[in-house]
Parts: sequence; C-alpha cells; structure tokens
Amino acid sequence: QVQLVESGGGLVQAGGSLRLSCAAAGRTFSRYTISWFRQATGKEREFVAGISWTGGSTSYADSVKGRFTISRDRAKTTVYLQMNSLKPEDTAVYYCAATTQRTVVASKNEYDFWGQGTQVTVSS
Repeated sequence: QVQLVESGGGLVQAGGSLRLSCAAAGRTFSRYTISWFRQATGKEREFVAGISWTGGSTSYADSVKGRFTISRDRAKTTVYLQMNSLKPEDTAVYYCAATTQRTVVASKNEYDFWGQGTQVTVSS
C-alpha cells in the first residue's frame, strides 16, 4: 500500500510557474513508477508526465513538453512536477499516481495508488 500526498497547487497568472510535490507517506518510491495526471472540469483524467522507478526515464504529454519537468529526489521519497509558462488550459486538479510497472505508462488504468489531488488554476 502506498499513500500519496500532493501539495503545491494554487492560483497563478498565465506565464507563471508552480511546483507540485508528491510525497510517499511513510515509505519510499523505490519500486514504483510515478506519474502526474490532471482532470479539468467536465473532462477525462489525462496523463501529464511520468518518471520510471529508477528515475532513468521520463515521459510527457505533448501538451506540456518543454514547459513541465518531472523529477524525483535522491532519497526517492518525493516526486516533483515543475510547471513553467502556465496557460489557462492547464487549469485542472492534478493527481499523482503510482504503478509497479518499470516504465512510464500513460493509461490511468495501470495505476494502483492515487493521491487526493491538488487544484491548479491559471488565470488569463
């Protein structure tokens, strides 16, 4: 069982930056691939970015490539999503999720554990 706790959401103007954090409560992420998903009002939950359990590979949705960066700390207790050049269309609830898959997968059905979500709102 993995408990995930997100933080770092908030309100920001277009062009601004935010950094989201996903912490593993009471354990490390050493055997989990971690990804960020987001869900805007009235839309499906979609993949944003992921990092493999070794930290050796990352993957991004086309809509965020070049603007968002996913990383994990050396202790493998926290995964970060640095979001730059934010746009109003990035507004959503952002969730982190964990899977035992060794590589990043974009399908939300492959993830066994989810955080509670953190709201990101980008004003124009």
